[in-house]
Amino acid sequence: MPYLMVLFMQGLLLGLVVVASNPSPYFAALGLVVVSGMGCGLMIMCGGTFLPLILFLIYLGGMLVVFAYSSALASEPHPETWGSPRVAINSLIYVGGVLAGVGFFWGGWSGGVGVTVDQVSELSVVRGDVMGVAMMYSSGGMLLVVSAWVLLLTLFVVLEVVRGSSRGALRAV
Repeated sequence: MPYLMVLFMQGLLLGLVVVASNPSPYFAALGLVVVSGMGCGLMIMCGGTFLPLILFLIYLGGMLVVFAYSSALASEPHPETWGSPRVAINSLIYVGGVLAGVGFFWGGWSGGVGVTVDQVSELSVVRGDVMGVAMMYSSGGMLLVVSAWVLLLTLFVVLEVVRGSSRGALRAV
C-alpha cells in the first residue's frame, strides 16, 4: 500500500509539472485530468471513498468546460509538446524546484505514509468518510445544489460563446 501511495504522489507531482510547464491548452487540460485522478486515488488510499468520487466527477465536469473553452479560443495547428525546447526547459525548472523542496523538507516531516482515516481514532463506531458525507448533505446540501446549477449555467455560457464565428457572441479574437 505505501508503494501505491508513493506512485499516486509521483503521478500527482508529474501532472502538476505538466500543467505548469505546458502552454498548450490541450496538454494542460490532460495534465489537469491526470492530477485530479491521482489526487483522488491518493485520497482513496488514505481511507476516503465517497468524497474522492464526488471530487473526480466535479473535476471532470469542470475540465470538460475548460477544455471546450480553451480549445475553441486557442486552436493552434501545431501545439507545443514536451519536445519543444521552451516546454522542456520549463519542465526541468519545475522538477528542479520540486527536488529542492524535497531536499529542504526531507528530515523535518514525520508524518506516516499509509495512515488511513480509520486508524486515527481507536474506538470509532463509523468510518471517517461517512461522517464527512453526512455533514456534506446536512449542512452543505444547498451548496451542492447551487454548485450544480452554476456548473450547468457555465456549460451553457461556454457553449453559447464558442458556438461559431457567425452566430456566437464571441468574434475572432
